[in-house]
Amino acid sequence: QNSRQTAQIAHIPGDRLAKAVLLEDEGGYLMAALPSTHKLEMGELHRALKRRLGLATESEISALFKDCEAGAIPLLGAAYGVEMIWDDSLAEQPDIYFEAGSHEDLIHMSGEQFRGLLSYARHGRFSRHM
Repeated sequence: QNSRQTAQIAHIPGDRLAKAVLLEDEGGYLMAALPSTHKLEMGELHRALKRRLGLATESEISALFKDCEAGAIPLLGAAYGVEMIWDDSLAEQPDIYFEAGSHEDLIHMSGEQFRGLLSYARHGRFSRHM
């Protein structure tokens, strides 16, 4: 199950369901948060962060997020010691949902609460609508 299917099943707009994409380079891991309806623009991240990031492997993801179902990483990078960046398009949403480590459980918060939760993290425009 992917995040777009999760949004459909939960009857919430896909732009309000944030998904996590785990990236890596020699500097370590980076969790990127973006709407489930968006595609990550790697070139934008390279330019913004001056890092040549690639997608983490499934085995790396499952080793790092042992307590989560495959593909259901919560947007809580700090809890796992992972640096985060979030896409500015999420700031435009009145409500944000994200998976809580499983495809069955979602965390729901206001856009303001979400921005507060990730106030420590960098943000920018690095995705586009699919």
